[in-house]
Amino acid sequence: MIAKMKRRDFIALLSGAVAWPLASRAQQGERMRRIGALLTTVADDPESLARIGAFLQGLQELGWTDGRNVRIDTRWTAGKPDEIRKYAAEFAALAPDVILAAATPIVAALQPATRTVPIVFVLVADPVAAGFVDSLSRPGGNITGFMNFEYGVSAKWLELLKEIAPRVTRVAVIRELTSPSGIGQFGALQAAAPSFGVELVPIGTRDAGEIERGIAAFTRGPDGGMIVPGGVAGTVHREPIVMLAARHRLPTVYSDRASVTAGGLISYGPDRVEPFRRAAAYVNRILKGEKPADLPVQAPTKYELVINFKTAKSLGLEVPPTLLARADEVIE
Repeated sequence: MIAKMKRRDFIALLSGAVAWPLASRAQQGERMRRIGALLTTVADDPESLARIGAFLQGLQELGWTDGRNVRIDTRWTAGKPDEIRKYAAEFAALAPDVILAAATPIVAALQPATRTVPIVFVLVADPVAAGFVDSLSRPGGNITGFMNFEYGVSAKWLELLKEIAPRVTRVAVIRELTSPSGIGQFGALQAAAPSFGVELVPIGTRDAGEIERGIAAFTRGPDGGMIVPGGVAGTVHREPIVMLAARHRLPTVYSDRASVTAGGLISYGPDRVEPFRRAAAYVNRILKGEKPADLPVQAPTKYELVINFKTAKSLGLEVPPTLLARADEVIE
C-alpha cells in the first residue's frame, strides 16, 4: 500500500521524468491512459505526499495502476509562478487524458492553455468567481473538481482566535494579493473584524523574506495575533511561518491541520487529503467517458478543529474547556 512505502521510494515514484516517457504496453492490450498531476507544493513535504498518495491510492482502488494501464506524471512547482506556467504549457501540449490540478494558481494557468483537456481541481476556494466553471452544479466546460472551503469559514478563524487569546485586538493576516481566493478570504475577514473588535494588518507573501519582515514589524505593537488563511503561501512557507509565530509569541489560527502538527497553535479547516481521494473518482469517471461539464463541483464534507496543547502552554494560554471539548484532535 502507498501509505507504507518508504518516503524516498514514494518521492521517486512521484517525481516523473522531465519529458513524458513512451507509454509501455498495457496488460491484455488495453490502451495506456495518461494522467498529469500538477501540484503547487514541493515533493518532500509530508502533507503533500499524503495528498498525492491518497489520489494514487484512490485510483488503484478503482483499477488504475501506474505503469500497467495508466501513466501518471507529476510536476511540483513550489508555488513559483514561472514553474506553474512552464508545466501548464507542457501538459497542455502533451494533452493527457486528464489533469489533476491542485490549487487555484494551477487551474488559472491551465485554463487559458487548454480548453479541451479535462481538468479535475482540488483546493480551489471559489471556482465560479475565478471563472473556472459556469456554476457549481453545471460546470459547463473542461474543468470541474472539489472546493477547498467557503469564505464564511473566515469568521470562524477570528472567533477561534478571540476564544483562545481574548486579549488580541490586532490581527496579522497572511494575504495573497494575486489569488482570487486570497482576496476573497481577506475580504470576508474584513467584514467580520468589527464584530470581534479587532484591527486587521495584511502581511505580504511574495517570498519568505517579505513574510518575515511583515511579521517582525507587526509584533512591535501590543496584543497581536495572526491568521494564516488557506492558500499557496501558507503551504509553501508553512515551517517558517510556524517558527516566526513561536519566536514572536503570536497566537495563530491556521486553515490546515499540517501547520498545527508542525507546531502551530490551532487550525480549523477542511480535510486537505480526502479531496485528492475523491478526485480519483472523478478522474476514473472521465477516463471512462464522462465529461467534466456534467460532473458537479463538490464542497468539503468535513471540517476539522485541531489544537496543539503544548504550543498553547508555551504561549501562556489557557485553552477553554469548551474549546477542547469541540476539538477533533488535541496534540499533547
